[in-house]
Amino acid sequence: MPAYETMPFHLETERLTLRPWAVSDAAEFSALLAERGKGTPPVERIRTSIAELLAATETSGIALLPIQRRVEGDFIGYCGLIVGRTTLEEPEIAYELFQRAHGCGYATEAAGAVLEAAAATGRKRLWSTVGTWNTASLRVLEKHGFERDRVSMEENGEVVWLTRTLL
Repeated sequence: MPAYETMPFHLETERLTLRPWAVSDAAEFSALLAERGKGTPPVERIRTSIAELLAATETSGIALLPIQRRVEGDFIGYCGLIVGRTTLEEPEIAYELFQRAHGCGYATEAAGAVLEAAAATGRKRLWSTVGTWNTASLRVLEKHGFERDRVSMEENGEVVWLTRTLL
């Protein structure tokens, strides 16, 4: 197995800062997950999830990072690399933003920073899996050169598998 560099965990873009998780992110992370429409996860459970994310980052060298707007300083979502449905060698890019932050180009901007960070690790390819209904996410990936590989049926519906070669 090739050795990969550790992904940078502090990323800056024109409007955004991506940084490691803090326990203080738990309430906002819980509110973000609540927007999925399946109830609000208890903050204590989210604190445990944050600890698990930080531990996984330590062992894997990749991370899902909270996104803050630089001027406002507010938490608007997350973006980063995960193993998800793929492998550590070819991880998935994942992102989720508060609905209030949709339509502003933040996901595209954050994903661009994460793509650069992924390339810096020496990886050759990334994946993403997105519900076929999620046209906004599919558009973000298309802007970054992801191409459809296949569609699979999962318990929550059809999922598009996309891939992008890193240079």
